This record gives sequence, structure tokens and C-alpha cells, in this order.
Amino acid sequence: MDRQDHSDQTRITLHASAVCVAGRGLLIRGASGAGKSSLALAMLALGADLVADDRVVVSQMPDQLRLSAPPTILGMIEARGVGILSATTVADCPLAAIVDLDVVETERLPPMREDRLLGRSIPLLHNFASPHFPAALMQYLKGGRKA
Repeated sequence: MDRQDHSDQTRITLHASAVCVAGRGLLIRGASGAGKSSLALAMLALGADLVADDRVVVSQMPDQLRLSAPPTILGMIEARGVGILSATTVADCPLAAIVDLDVVETERLPPMREDRLLGRSIPLLHNFASPHFPAALMQYLKGGRKA
């Protein structure tokens, strides 16, 4: 995925997935086959709502970035080995954090990280290959993180 800042734009479409929990959106990015849809599916099973799978529209609003799906894929998510599934969706959701599946987290208590998207700083999390990772992301979106 292109990781340029795109600060001169107000809307971009990314190869990513996105879910929404308690009104807070998570952008899931990574290379093809990295597990974006799988992580989104795991979070859906825990109560998240789908925003978009495979392509996510990020739009800049005056006070926040918002995530949405292109109309052609709204309400659909790919489950490898099963097919294209229907999912409960939200039309759009404010972006709260990004998880990068291409970078493995090596620290037990990682530092606060940020990335820039459309000129805004967004909290950044790295991939952590653990069965509790989807649940930890759910709780992060519900309650935030202590410094």
C-alpha cells in the first residue's frame, strides 16, 4: 500500500479493510494476503461492525477523518475458502487508529506510535500474532490506551 502522506488531498481510496467499534474506526492495512479480511472477520465475530473490506475510502472532514466503503462493495467481506459474505455495516465511522499487519510488534508494552494520513496524525499499532489480538483491538477501540 502507498504510505505517502496525501496531505494535499481530501479523499483517498486505500487497499485496506476497516471496522467500527463503539463509534471508533480501525483501518487495517497490509500487503495482499497479510490477513486484513481475517482480522476484520475475527473482530466482527466479537461484535465490531464492518465499514469496508478490500478498499476503504478515507475522507477528510473539518475535525476528523472518516472511513467508508465504495458503494459497489458495501456490506461484503471476503472469507478465503468460504466466499463473499454479507456483514452488518456502518455507512461511515471516524478513524481512531491504524493497524499495520506488515510490521510485527516485538515489544510487550509498545510505545505510542503515530502515522500521518491526509495531513493528520493517527495512532498506529503493529501486528501482534496472538489469539487475543482481535480482542485487544476491540478493547482499544472501546476504551483507548493508557500512556
